[in-house]
Amino acid sequence: MIKIYEYGAVSDNEIFARTSSSQDVSGIVAPILEDVRNRGDQALRDYTSKFDGAQIDSIEVPASEIQAAYDSMDEAFIRVLKTAANNIRSYHSRQKRDSFVISENDGIVLGQKIVPVSVAGIYVPGGTAAYPSTVLMDTIPAKIAGVGQVVMVTPPGRDGKISQAVLAAAKVAGVDKVFRVGGAQAIAALAYGTESIPKADKIVGPGNIYVAEAKKQVSGIVSIDMIAGPSEILIIADGKSDPAVVAADMLSQAEHDKNASAVLVTESKDLASKVSEEIERQLSILPREQIARASIETNGKIIISSSIEQAIEISDRIAPEHLEVCVDNPFDYLDKIRNAGSVFLGRSCPEALGDYLAGPNHTLPTSGTARFSSPLSVDDFIKKYQFTYYTEKALSKVADDIALFARREGLEAHARSALARSKEA
Repeated sequence: MIKIYEYGAVSDNEIFARTSSSQDVSGIVAPILEDVRNRGDQALRDYTSKFDGAQIDSIEVPASEIQAAYDSMDEAFIRVLKTAANNIRSYHSRQKRDSFVISENDGIVLGQKIVPVSVAGIYVPGGTAAYPSTVLMDTIPAKIAGVGQVVMVTPPGRDGKISQAVLAAAKVAGVDKVFRVGGAQAIAALAYGTESIPKADKIVGPGNIYVAEAKKQVSGIVSIDMIAGPSEILIIADGKSDPAVVAADMLSQAEHDKNASAVLVTESKDLASKVSEEIERQLSILPREQIARASIETNGKIIISSSIEQAIEISDRIAPEHLEVCVDNPFDYLDKIRNAGSVFLGRSCPEALGDYLAGPNHTLPTSGTARFSSPLSVDDFIKKYQFTYYTEKALSKVADDIALFARREGLEAHARSALARSKEA
């Protein structure tokens, strides 16, 4: 059964604790990274055989295979893929930034240039599962940013093949190259480059604990999006909410992973009780019952608050990946919310809508990092450089000020550099 707490009646540790059984795999991952760095493609083939049970000759998936996968899909699925892609493209296109130039003072030009990274690496989980939605969510913002080359890595099945749905999504999203390799070894390939796989400037996308650890270890050599933890949902719901709907939304995250977290915060004790009953009823008929039940029993909780306003305060302290606000007038509360990865407003907006179709990104900060992190966006695939131009006359007006500042910091060479272009040097 899911735990029910009354806020203020139990310690904050019980309310806000996050339980995770993730093991330390740093010692396993480090040698894999170094091996791929040294042996390149051959190391990738060896690890693919060892971990995925697949023998691969060609690491890159040829364009003909991608096209064949697209052609094999039923029309209904292609329609949904294109609808989702259009929604994602429409939303993320509004995130694109412009460079700027300031020339308000005579002889001075200042500015900032927005430049996309050259190569973006997209990691898509695979093997026993297929996530075409991740292909769309991670590739399309990169394309909008103007990234020169988007390459995708994903583990093959034992037959050495990639999910046909994932390849179809790659075609729709515009992925430039696809490689049949996954795990920590794929992250190493993107970080260092191999004979087949180009070195990436940015690596994005979710994965298991080995992938997460690999991203952590190569961060600094290459930019990464985030270290993703288990999936989370927090639902703020009032007493008018349908307990069956609330329970269904909680289980939509619980079925992801035994370490996933599903939380309800409500001011209604009656709703709390009915949602608890509904969770048990729905669990019994859920195909992934074992996973979802472990999640609910370990990390699931219902918190009874005194008001919706207090529920928002509780949510902000938890800083969930996904936040549903199931009330009559959700926009009345939107400005009060500060910490959440993605917010779903109203009674007709399930989190699953965001996973697949609405348009906002589903690669989100987890484990409370929504306090300081943001969803994946076009910004993840750009970098900025600044530029400065002064005429001789403009510099002469400030050279003494620069020298004074430099000397207060004990940096005489800085001062002389500023004065060198004038007769005072």
